Amino acid sequence: MSDIKNAIIKKARIDTEDRGFLTVWLDLDYGGSGQGFGGYTLYMPPSFTHHEMKSFAGHFMFRVMEIAEVGQWDRLVGKTIRVRGDRGGIDAIGHIVKEDWFCPRDDFAAKPQPDQPAQEVDK
Repeated sequence: MSDIKNAIIKKARIDTEDRGFLTVWLDLDYGGSGQGFGGYTLYMPPSFTHHEMKSFAGHFMFRVMEIAEVGQWDRLVGKTIRVRGDRGGIDAIGHIVKEDWFCPRDDFAAKPQPDQPAQEVDK
């Protein structure tokens, strides 16, 4: 049977460092002992055989981290990237040197939004 207890979150991590796919971890402190919660695969990049866009949030976070070349979300601060847009908004962000751009509108256009029905394809 599971116990219920209070814990303080000591650290919250979104990263790709351990295995190359997006995971989230909470480091919990019970007051004298601790434990980690998380580790589920939230997004597998295209380099993985089982890649499939099932998570807009996972894809968005992974691509932002990939553009900035960081393995942890909190390491984004201070990184230099390129921006494509105007005063009306930003269309895409890009790697500072490589020709690698993340444009959410383009990436998410291939998959219907949750509130939009999927388009039927004529056979």
